[in-house]
Amino acid sequence: MDKKLLDILACPICKGPLKFYSKQNELICPVDRLAFPVRDNIPVMLEDEARELPADEELA
Repeated sequence: MDKKLLDILACPICKGPLKFYSKQNELICPVDRLAFPVRDNIPVMLEDEARELPADEELA
């Protein structure tokens, strides 16, 4: 994930910062506990496409 792109991206719901997890190829919003997929190096920032993170899943 390009660092400059990551710096300007924000969660579409809370407008907070996102963290990139390369292992899952997802952008994580720790506040809303949502994971937005990255497909073909393009972040899919749609609420309908995000998966909810279970309460027991740790955010490193």
